[in-house]
Amino acid sequence: MKQQNYKNHRKFYPPHHFIYLPLLIVLEIFGIYKIGNDPEQKVTWILFSIVIFLLFYLALMTRQHYALGLQNRMIILEFKQRYFEIFNIRSDETAEKLRFDQIAALRFTYDDEFKELLYRALHENISGDEIKRSIKNWRADRLRV
Repeated sequence: MKQQNYKNHRKFYPPHHFIYLPLLIVLEIFGIYKIGNDPEQKVTWILFSIVIFLLFYLALMTRQHYALGLQNRMIILEFKQRYFEIFNIRSDETAEKLRFDQIAALRFTYDDEFKELLYRALHENISGDEIKRSIKNWRADRLRV
């Protein structure tokens, strides 16, 4: 399996991202086209377009909302556990000072870089993206949703 890094760490679900969503987009474009070119059935095509848009919106929101909410909670718990293992103290105060994007980015670091980048996140307020760009030895996360 290919080594994970900043450029390839995003994950796609092919049936959703490359079949279902593009199909909905094509149907929406077709429906909008028919609204302007089929005056006898204009109301039908407007309703068709509204239904397709709602399916598209529902597909995006439902899939993302539940999975990402749970994933975010797990990432925070992972950070707290890891912080405790490294420093042998609770992370409550530290975690409150960090934004979620910073906590999420730190999961891609090994312990030696974790300390350095955590310090920078706390004292220089670097973004999650900057943390990811600063990682020299990327720790892959292959279980993301």
